[in-house]
Amino acid sequence: MKLAEQRHISAEPSVVWSAMLNPEVLRQCVPGCESLTGSAVDGFEAVVVQKVGPVKARFSGKVTLSDIVEGRSLRIAGEGQGGVAGYAKGGANVTMAPADGGGTTLTYDVDASVGGKIAQLGSRIIDGFARNMAGQFFDRFQNAIEAPGPDEDAMADDAGGETKKGWFKRLIG
Repeated sequence: MKLAEQRHISAEPSVVWSAMLNPEVLRQCVPGCESLTGSAVDGFEAVVVQKVGPVKARFSGKVTLSDIVEGRSLRIAGEGQGGVAGYAKGGANVTMAPADGGGTTLTYDVDASVGGKIAQLGSRIIDGFARNMAGQFFDRFQNAIEAPGPDEDAMADDAGGETKKGWFKRLIG
């Protein structure tokens, strides 16, 4: 499965870059991630629980960052074993560039594959699942970086709690 998309993030490229290398951001952005340990330099160990069609599995595996061009691009790759369910592996080439009018244009090109029992579900289910996973990851990533707008601050105050939008950007100032 292959997928290529682009999105605008309302934060400077340096903030987006810092978030992409931050293990806490990655842990919170990967759907179903139970744990993520390690570093951007040495790679990460991850445990992710996912349900693909009728098959639910706990995948244990590695996530690595490679082809790093400081502040501009990198490749995120991961592979995991899900026991009798099979395996999943994939990656995303991610590029960041200053956007016209401010912020960052984030472009990603995702490829993913599965094997074992999961692969027997059929390509339409697998492709839909992979698109959904990539979309959720980058939605969560964007949400973690972008500071909430005035309306969102007011809604959070009215609700008596704080919204999670922009938590990483608030953390680094």
